[in-house]
Amino acid sequence: MAETPPNVTDAGLELLFGRRVYIETYGCRYNFGDTAKLVEILIHHGSTVVSTDGEADAIVVNTCTVVGPTERRMLRRLSQFRDRTLFVTGCMPAVQADAIRSVCNPVFIDPESIQQFYRQVNTVTSGDTGIVQLAQGCMGKCTYCITRFARGPLKSFTAVEIHDQVRAFARAGTAEIQLTAQDVSAWGRDTGETLPGLLRQISDIPPPALLRVGMMNPATVIDILDDLVDAFLARRIFRFIHLPAQSGSDAILARMGRQYTVDEYEEIVQAFRKRIPDITLMTDMIVGFSRETEDEFTDSLALVERIHPNKVNVTRYSQRPFTPLATEKDFPDSVKKDRSRLMNQHAERIYAEINDPLIGTTVPFVVTEAVRPGSVMARSPAYLGIVINENLPVGFAGNARLKKDRKYFFIGERVT
Repeated sequence: MAETPPNVTDAGLELLFGRRVYIETYGCRYNFGDTAKLVEILIHHGSTVVSTDGEADAIVVNTCTVVGPTERRMLRRLSQFRDRTLFVTGCMPAVQADAIRSVCNPVFIDPESIQQFYRQVNTVTSGDTGIVQLAQGCMGKCTYCITRFARGPLKSFTAVEIHDQVRAFARAGTAEIQLTAQDVSAWGRDTGETLPGLLRQISDIPPPALLRVGMMNPATVIDILDDLVDAFLARRIFRFIHLPAQSGSDAILARMGRQYTVDEYEEIVQAFRKRIPDITLMTDMIVGFSRETEDEFTDSLALVERIHPNKVNVTRYSQRPFTPLATEKDFPDSVKKDRSRLMNQHAERIYAEINDPLIGTTVPFVVTEAVRPGSVMARSPAYLGIVINENLPVGFAGNARLKKDRKYFFIGERVT
């Protein structure tokens, strides 16, 4: 059972008001969304957010503990700040407070208090990308996941507050607005609403702003599939889906508690590609899962071959405390490394097969991010990453010829 640290209170956040604050953020886009809200709260209450810890009189670390190596990295970093005025938020305090206290003595900030304070501020800052959180927690029962204990059950934010934040980012000139949650497609399950309905409400934003829909669990997609595909046809939504498969074996998916089958996963991919042929597909795969056989790993390779994703996030299975599999026998690291290497090699061959025919073609783009002086990141309507070596403002739209394949993005040249 998750710990409930006694000093996680709203007062922790108030102790930052009026101070010079340095923030480090780790993990998923949702954590970065919490940090963005925290920054707005601090500015509103007279704090100064500084860019280095040396300038600060208070330090905030927004933690992640999704896998074992990340947890160890967090504890090492926190120990480096043990003699500073330290505040810790994110996923670790709710589930690993004692581990944190073994290396430092911070004040904990409950992520829920960030949401509560933010509703009193409700401002956004113009930047390269905007993050809009749709919900906290999830309905999942994944047997490997510690995050569901840290973030709790699904609690959808209201369509009104989501719409207001999306429009605020659009007014601020943000070109890419990322919709995030632990499971975006679960939004509204607790309130009788659905993600397709929300997307129709919030996709009325003017150019250049575009919405990127975040990670969706196939288990919560399958029964809204047709309506969801229809919603993705809106012009202000990137043609991009992040749909984790996690395994190509039904037996493994059942042990994972994922609540869908391989056939259902492929049905979702096929439905999107039938209506939106150029949609970009990103997926996640866990290798070396508890008791995964060679044949089951081969099933995962075969699934990746069949769906031909544009990007595969490969994770080596990591036992996490509080999960049902926490005490099961684990594979040695060597097995996980071998399977990870094979999966990545397999995926990279597929990237080349997808990307090679695009070299020399011309696609529309909008600039979403300044990479460095003289270079920007742009996105096509299908969310292809295009680095253009020019000084162009965020929101600039044009056409680019794809010149070189860099595996995860293209080098492009603007054409007039």
